[in-house]
Amino acid sequence: MTSLEGKKAPAFSLHNEEGEVVSLKDFAKEKYVVLYFYPKDSTPGCTTQACDFRNRHEDFSQLNAVILGVSPDGEESHQKFIKKHGLPFSLLIDDEHEAAEAYGVWKLKKMFGREFMGIERSTFLINPEGEVVKEWRKVRVKGHIEEALEALKEIQN
Repeated sequence: MTSLEGKKAPAFSLHNEEGEVVSLKDFAKEKYVVLYFYPKDSTPGCTTQACDFRNRHEDFSQLNAVILGVSPDGEESHQKFIKKHGLPFSLLIDDEHEAAEAYGVWKLKKMFGREFMGIERSTFLINPEGEVVKEWRKVRVKGHIEEALEALKEIQN
């Protein structure tokens, strides 16, 4: 997949944990969007990542950014995940992998000698004009949220 940095972010309209449609255009001209794709609710790495975003949510908000998590999990799974960990941001349902494919994060993965299609943990920072200003692919959870926060600060200076 070629880099999306400097390009128009692929549009999306996905349901969130409450069944409401959330679209990239909802934030146009108003907010930065931190769009992060993760494989599965309630797994160790995904829980750590979500809680790290939760812990720095106020810092992102002060920088005029909204955080949106995206996975193939359904409404009920997202609701439980949000409630259990007190997540203050929406999780979007990409059960048809449309957004994941548009962003180039729906990949062939290998685990325990088995191959399957799934989400490659990735984050995209989208400016209010709808352009991808920074992307992180094959994200390692440790330290990632601080890196994303620093990138947002740099872009705004």
